[in-house]
Amino acid sequence: MTDPNNVTSARIDFALRTFGAGPRPVPAELEYDTSDPYAVAVVLHAGPSAVRWLFGRDLLADGLLARCGDGDVRIGPAGDPALVVVELSSPDGAAVLEAPAKEIAAFLDRTYDVIPAGSESDWFDFDEELAKLSYQD
Repeated sequence: MTDPNNVTSARIDFALRTFGAGPRPVPAELEYDTSDPYAVAVVLHAGPSAVRWLFGRDLLADGLLARCGDGDVRIGPAGDPALVVVELSSPDGAAVLEAPAKEIAAFLDRTYDVIPAGSESDWFDFDEELAKLSYQD
């Protein structure tokens, strides 16, 4: 186990797919925090504000190979094998984004260098997290 508060990040330019026009660039950051070893965050910088989505690291990895996901996040290869498609939906709207598959894979490789696949439970204290949920003032 290395530093318990390690954050691995990467700046990646996503592209927002729009109807009737070419994709629009959306600067983004991918973040992997060892304090939440099962999750990856993507922070999309759209205009003056940022939007943060949190989803499973396994979902991002699986989405490089095949379309997967249910609910508000779906990920899969694009028609162009150099790209991966990330679909995000919420009650407030939806977005379909593209990102370079090699850059996503390189980011994931760096996260696996920190916490190898399958060893996430060594970094996650389930009892502590359950205590947080059941704690009442």
